[in-house]
Amino acid sequence: MVTEQTVNQADSRQADPNLTPAQEALQAVWEAHIQSEFATHSTEDALATMVEDAYVNHIPVMTGGVGKPAVGEFYSKSFIPQIPPDFELVPISRTIGMDQLVDEMVGKFTHTIQMDWMLPGVAPTGKRVEVPTVAIIRFRDGKVAHEHLYWDQASVLVQLGLLDPGRLPVAGIESARKALDPSLPSNALIDRAIE
Repeated sequence: MVTEQTVNQADSRQADPNLTPAQEALQAVWEAHIQSEFATHSTEDALATMVEDAYVNHIPVMTGGVGKPAVGEFYSKSFIPQIPPDFELVPISRTIGMDQLVDEMVGKFTHTIQMDWMLPGVAPTGKRVEVPTVAIIRFRDGKVAHEHLYWDQASVLVQLGLLDPGRLPVAGIESARKALDPSLPSNALIDRAIE
């Protein structure tokens, strides 16, 4: 039986003696997939890592596609060409099971281009964004079957100046910084509400 393993993301690109060969294979497919998206910007290579009926669901804004043709159209028109040039994924943790991988990370970018996959209809603001993100990746037959991506859309909108954090219980860049450094203060929004 394959057990789940949590991998320190900083070391995930190195061979991990605690991973089974099956887990290493899942990790290799996922690494190839994100390399295709964020480094080589190749829709074709990204699709090659996916099953025919794969789907992508960016939960906060419901962008993505179902089936390779729809995912391919989404990747080639709305996602890959709209990844800001300075986009960076900072790993926090990775958990790998028998047929699923979960990445916790912080996405960092400057909003210099249209980003319909994350900010449909929002013109570039030129502002810097850091957002905690979780990707849940299911595999079937050695390929990606689905991607569920979650991020704090309110935090993104606060950082772009589109949502007023003074009037709502939301945080901006602080949520990303807290995800990377758990020793930062907690309960700031509770304290603010009490005051």
